[in-house]
Amino acid sequence: MTAGTAYETIVWAIEGPLGWITLNRPEKLNAISKTMLAELNDALDQAERDDDVRVILIRGEGRAFSAGFDLAPDGAAGRTPDEAAAALRQELRNDFDLIMRFWESPKATIAAVHGYCLGGAMELAMACDITLAAENSRFGEPEVKFGSGIVALLAPWLCGPKRAKELLLTGNDRVDARQAEAWGLVNRVVTDDDLLAEARELARSIARNDPVAVKLTKQAINDSYKTAGMRKALEDALDVDITIELTETEESRQFNEILKKEGMRAAIAWRDRRLG
Repeated sequence: MTAGTAYETIVWAIEGPLGWITLNRPEKLNAISKTMLAELNDALDQAERDDDVRVILIRGEGRAFSAGFDLAPDGAAGRTPDEAAAALRQELRNDFDLIMRFWESPKATIAAVHGYCLGGAMELAMACDITLAAENSRFGEPEVKFGSGIVALLAPWLCGPKRAKELLLTGNDRVDARQAEAWGLVNRVVTDDDLLAEARELARSIARNDPVAVKLTKQAINDSYKTAGMRKALEDALDVDITIELTETEESRQFNEILKKEGMRAAIAWRDRRLG
């Protein structure tokens, strides 16, 4: 592989016709920070400008693909409520736009998932044209546990409303690779050791084809979803997510206080005790 631009939170490398993006915050389970989001956008810009890159692959370093968007404080202290709300709206929009870049990219996109793939990272993996999952993968969208919404509501379009509701309303974050495959959330399950080799071979099989035909065929498939109303539905769902994030109830206020003082486990345990 040929290393590209040096980044802080990702690695970008070119291997013949393949462009590899590696999420590289293993100490944080590759949680997607603002820095990583900006670097991912930059790497995608490079990949899409380079005619020699025919397929874009994304993987995670360490023991996880990604735990989702980083929940670390973003320095909101001192903002007025209106300023904080505007900043949150922009942050969620940026998250949504990044996820959808993998769906809308003119190049074929492949996610090679291992370990945890949660929240926004699961949405990113679903947005890729093809998703391979190692046997040790664990998927989930636990947002409702935290009083949050779904950034890119792709699940109903891939696995149908019944399964999407079971997944999203329970906040299940322990969906194994075989269940994800059975539900149509990933293309295939491979052994942990074979994940990258399988992803590479699949990408090369796409790269060997006519690039214009690949691009236009992908576009035609995506256009069928657009005709069915998917893009508008995703935009409407993003508005719902913003409403969820900006709505404070007594329960959510207490939950967030415990979250800040004692951490996520304590906050979830408080909610569980409260409901018996």
